[in-house]
Amino acid sequence: MNYSLIILEAAVVALGLLILLADLWTPSVEQKRKLGWLAAIGLGLILVWSFKFSGAEQQFAFGQMYVMDSLALFFKRFFLIAAILVLVMSVEFADQIETGIAEFYALILFALAGMMFASSANDFSMLFVSIELITVTFYILTSFQRGRLKSLEAGVKYLILGALSSAFMVYGIALVYGATRGKLNFHEVSQMAGQLSDNKIFLLGIMLTLVGLGFKLAAFPVQMWAPDVYQGSPTPATAFLAVGSKAAGFALLLRVLFDAVPDITAHWTKLLIIISMITILYGNLCAIPQRNLKRLMGYSSISNAGYMLMGIAAFAHAGQSAVLYYLAGYLFTVIGAFTVICLVMRRLDSEDVTALAGLNQRSPLLAATMTLAMVSLAGIPPLAGFFGKFLLLKSVVEQGPAQSLYYWLVLVALAGVVISIYYYFGVVRAIYWSKDAPDLSPIKLSMPAKMAVYACIIGMLFLGLFPNPTVNWADNAVAFLQPNSKPFNSAKN
Repeated sequence: MNYSLIILEAAVVALGLLILLADLWTPSVEQKRKLGWLAAIGLGLILVWSFKFSGAEQQFAFGQMYVMDSLALFFKRFFLIAAILVLVMSVEFADQIETGIAEFYALILFALAGMMFASSANDFSMLFVSIELITVTFYILTSFQRGRLKSLEAGVKYLILGALSSAFMVYGIALVYGATRGKLNFHEVSQMAGQLSDNKIFLLGIMLTLVGLGFKLAAFPVQMWAPDVYQGSPTPATAFLAVGSKAAGFALLLRVLFDAVPDITAHWTKLLIIISMITILYGNLCAIPQRNLKRLMGYSSISNAGYMLMGIAAFAHAGQSAVLYYLAGYLFTVIGAFTVICLVMRRLDSEDVTALAGLNQRSPLLAATMTLAMVSLAGIPPLAGFFGKFLLLKSVVEQGPAQSLYYWLVLVALAGVVISIYYYFGVVRAIYWSKDAPDLSPIKLSMPAKMAVYACIIGMLFLGLFPNPTVNWADNAVAFLQPNSKPFNSAKN
């Protein structure tokens, strides 16, 4: 077994344990808070170390349950960058956590380890273990503010619905195991999937597994949890849930649909198109009346899951690559928005949009960051969100001649963009044009917080203005997934 392949995950777990041990010998609360900087610096070193791996060819470990390739490396680096930014946000948020701030940092690191294992999953058992490592840590993170009723409520809701989705998934995996006569490895299942395309037990198993993954994406029909959990969770946990957990879900979805069961996926494109359309419409329409910023971001997360499912439904390398590019832009956009929410509202009981009134006077930097994030999420050029949506739409339009339903998906996506402009720009309006500013005192930012904010701004602008490097990186990342420019045989559909 090539144990050296899991060195990045092992380093993250070791860093989490180091933070817990350091907490024992750190007497003052202020020093405990600074352990977050130690964790962020450690992840920065691991991120640099990750570039020693090339991913040019697939390497396997643990009986081919674990794979290291270009797709895995893309997501590992993605998760490391997200975790670094979230840890910086967590240090700023630390004064709102009564006890256990070091445990909060460590849980973020353990969730990160689960995400990194998920990116290399090549077996249904590894898929389940990595998903559970992510989910169990988020059960704790979402309810970490034990003194807040909303945080406890968010944790309970996430626990109940997460356990239900896990039950669906493990039952689905059991059905796949039985139908394939003991096969769980993605490549082995792929070799048998064509013969089992009419086996109802096998198809039900794959369907239930996808329901479990859909929960991580906050995609229809298992999206109901997102707004409540986003609203009640500590802001750094919400940010990591919105970016890291969702990206891990898409990493596993790409592996399952295009590595394990590409033949089945080819016949399910209509279903994927319909799920994508409903998810887009649900998220955007329900976001319109929202006044709580984190709840609004929850519905936004649902709609963005729908947009990314367009790339999955396209069943082509162009769509897979577009999903990865969109996630890269989504990382900087969403973490930038949640960083502003964290810094502006940490002294307030309310997270209402009106709390942003006068932000342009209190902190022009934070006002600009939130504005750019909203404009990027709305899909307005020249930011990352625009080019991401463009690539997704392009990948779908290219498949239009094979199936007219793709054109309906494009129309729904464009309608979603138009609807989203209303509520995203409502946030911008509150920042610059609201006359009822409750507080105009300046907001002081620490140097690490400024660096994180600037990183998000640079990420949104760079990906939008110079997309080619990231697009090429995404193209290389999906090279090992099953290529198929023809989404399906229309005679069979």
